[in-house]
Parts: sequence; structure tokens; C-alpha cells
Amino acid sequence: MRIRTLFLLTALMASLGPALSPAQEGGGRQANVERSARDGVLKLLPADSVTEHELTVDSRKIAYTATAGTLDLFGQDGAQTSAIFYTAYVAKGGEPDRPLTFVFNGGPGAASAFLHLGLVGPKVLDFGPQARDGAHAKLVDNEHSWLDFTDLVLIDPIGTGWSRTAKADDASNYYNVNSDAQSIAKAIALYVAHNNRSNSPKYLLGESYGGFRAAKVASTLQESQGIVVAGAVMLSPLLEGQLMFDADQFALGAALELPSLAAAELDRHNGFTEEKQKQAERFALGDYLTTLAGPPPTGADAAAFYGRIAGLTGIPQDIVARNRGFPGNSFVKHSDGGGQVTSPYDASFAAPDPFPESDYDRGDDAILDGFARAYGGAFADYARNELGFKTEMTYSLLDSDISRRWEWGGGRGGGARFQASATDDIRQLLASNTAFHLLIAHGYSDLVTPYSVSRYVVDHLPPSLADGRVGLKLYHGGHMFYTQADQRAAFTADAKAFYAARPAAQPAD
Repeated sequence: MRIRTLFLLTALMASLGPALSPAQEGGGRQANVERSARDGVLKLLPADSVTEHELTVDSRKIAYTATAGTLDLFGQDGAQTSAIFYTAYVAKGGEPDRPLTFVFNGGPGAASAFLHLGLVGPKVLDFGPQARDGAHAKLVDNEHSWLDFTDLVLIDPIGTGWSRTAKADDASNYYNVNSDAQSIAKAIALYVAHNNRSNSPKYLLGESYGGFRAAKVASTLQESQGIVVAGAVMLSPLLEGQLMFDADQFALGAALELPSLAAAELDRHNGFTEEKQKQAERFALGDYLTTLAGPPPTGADAAAFYGRIAGLTGIPQDIVARNRGFPGNSFVKHSDGGGQVTSPYDASFAAPDPFPESDYDRGDDAILDGFARAYGGAFADYARNELGFKTEMTYSLLDSDISRRWEWGGGRGGGARFQASATDDIRQLLASNTAFHLLIAHGYSDLVTPYSVSRYVVDHLPPSLADGRVGLKLYHGGHMFYTQADQRAAFTADAKAFYAARPAAQPAD
């Protein structure tokens, strides 16, 4: 169950696979490319479509150009290897120094439609008053679009969206950390070159594994493409696999997970306050951590300790005691009082249990496999009817096969996932580029990528690198807290301030 719930993340120091050469040539908006000469499924991709639109933000009209198309990658023999689908939104009349943000989701195996129609794009998918009705979701204007303060290029990695390889058997060559970062970096370099955006401050926005990817792509851009990014926004990111994967087996991992369980329990009873949450955080890294790290308590001490955990999480005390204080996955079926199943993507979100007779979670996830799936159909319809990109190819929103086949450093799955780390990349980016700044955003009740893990990473960065340049913001909700309109608005306001406060490069000592 843990592997399935981690679908939107992942991580790794992956094995190389056939890497993409910086010398590869490619195309974006190429009228001279003979689309009919494409092989295999790439024949289904039409020419780039350019349309004109207008959006109102804060009573101010923003005229913009939308481009839906592909960036073509070629091998050393000159043959096309793949096509990466992208959607670009560029405001008309923008200043020369207007920021340009490249956006991608995670998975591995997730297309960019989540962030596209959930957060930054000019359209947003409205899931109704409770933010969970996928059957009646409607596409509406996004009054909190990031187009207000940055141009946007949304990228679908190979195997997702409409991004494909010329030969089906070649797709797996991209399913590792290094080749993935190389292909995304190449696509970014192509877009920048073909659209004369070399002078624009460049940002990366990635969600979940996409946050991890942002660190890897920023490093690759700098090393292989000569493009230095101004900053990155990591939303619900995977930063350290050893602190996330199978956290219920280790004291520190469990301690970093506990505050998210506490936040979810407070939200379920409309009792969330900053002070109550801080109390849970102090307990988690205090008595809870030291007790888990030592021998199990006994007698009255055990009853008090397990009782406090039960009170914080809503998990019955006998189950907490049976697990010796490690919540593990027991919250999924027990934290709401029974009869419902909780999503690790938002531990405050419960849905009817399709298999109440089972002690284990056997059903689909209520968020990831439920209403969030509507992003795929909504984007395909939007791209065809409003952006003019018409293809018979199926839009792949989530491909679990990519996640299963992904190479995690020493191989696929297993212990290799614990090696996933973006911390060194972040340190190097901060050290080598003194203008680089970073914003990390999390939902309080996210159990897939608990916010305390990112706080732990940020707190352990050298102050000489992080002070004034690395920020952590928290919001109500889970992994995709932006599905809630008020939290989406709050995050957008914080992001706008982050862009506006970009620091200038400082001279080296």
C-alpha cells in the first residue's frame, strides 16, 4: 500500500540509461518540420497551435498568447527520438525581464495537467463547494493564475500527457533520474532558444517528485545547457527518501510524520490552531522521538504515552499500542472512527470504505484515483476546443507503469528508493548561484510527503546559504491543497511575493 500511495512522488540517484547529449538538436515551433515524416505514434501529433486569449486578474485584463505544441528531440544520427508536449502562456506587452516559469508534475508518470488546471494556468478545474466532485467538475477562469506575474511553460515528461518516443520500446530509456532531467533540461533550452527568452529570469515549479525533479533539472540546466535558473518553487516535494519511505520503521521518520496526522485530526474536528499544531510538533520531536528510539514503555508510562498518540491522531489506543507507537498505515482505516478510509494524500479526507471487512486498504485512493482523475479528461477537452491542439492520441494523466519501471539509483524499487535525495543539489545550487532562491510549500495533512521532512531539511541547511533565500510555507489541506480555492489563493499570493523579492547575485567572498 505504501508504494501505491507514493505514486505522485519518488526519487533517486538513478542509473544512467541512454543519456541525452547536449549536442542533440530539437524543435519547438518549427513550421519547416515535416510532421508526416514522423514515425510510429508521433504521426498523431499535429503542428503547434497558437491562439490568443484574455484573462481578468484583480479587475485587470491580461492579454496573452497560448501555444500548444511539441519540442522535438533528435539523436546523434539525426533521427527523431521523441516529442515532448508543452503548453506555453505568454502575456502580451511584458517587460524584457518578465519571469519565465517551467512547470511539471511528478509521479514519475504524472502529466502537468494537475498544476496546469489546478493552480497556475488561466483556467482552473472547479470541483464544487466541497472541492471533491469530479463528476461535475467545471473549467472556469482562474482569477489566481500565475500568469499575473510570470509567463508559463507547462511540460509533460516522456510517457505522460502527449509526450512520446518515436519507438515504443525506447520509452524506458527515459525512466530514470538522469535521463529524465536531461530530457526536461533539453526541452527548456529549446524553448528558450526558439522564443528568444535567454534574458528572462527562469524559474522551475515542480510538485511531489516534480519538486525533486526541479533540483535535478536546475543542476542539469546549469551544467549541460549553460542556463542558470533564478529560483524554484517545490510543492509537496520529495527531498529525502530515507526520511519518508517506510517511516513507520524508524523513530525519526515516524516523528516527522506525526505532526501531519495531528493536523488532520484537528481539521476533522474543526479544531486546528497554530498553537495546537506547534504543541504536536514539539511532542513529535521531543518525548515521542526519544521514547520511540528507546525500549518500549511499560505499565502506566505505556498507557500515558500511547494514549497521547491516540488523542493526537484519532487512532484507537489499542491499535497504537499494538504498533508500539508507530502509526504506520493504521490511520487509513482507523483514524476516523471506522467505516471510512482515509487518503494519505490528505489524511483529513475520508471516503466510504469499499472493503470494510478487510483490515487492509484494498481500494483505490479517494483523491488520486477519485476526483483528481478528472484533470485528464478536462485538459484533453480544453486543449482540443480552446487551444486548438487536436490529436487522436490518448492523453495520459497518470501512468503507474512508469512508476513501477522507474530506476531508483541502484535499480527499480526496493531499498534503492531510500537513496533519493535532493539536499546536496539544493546546497550546490545555493552555493554556486548566489541569486538562486527557493520556496517550498506543503499542506499540513499530507502523509505522502510530510511537511516536517522539508522543515528538517531546511533547518539543517547552512545558514550562510539558506538565510533569506529559502522559505517554507504551510497551508490547510494535503498533497494537492490547491484544489481548495482559498488555499490556492493564499499560495498564489505567497508565490507572487516570492517572485517579486528575487535577490540579486552577490559577489563571492
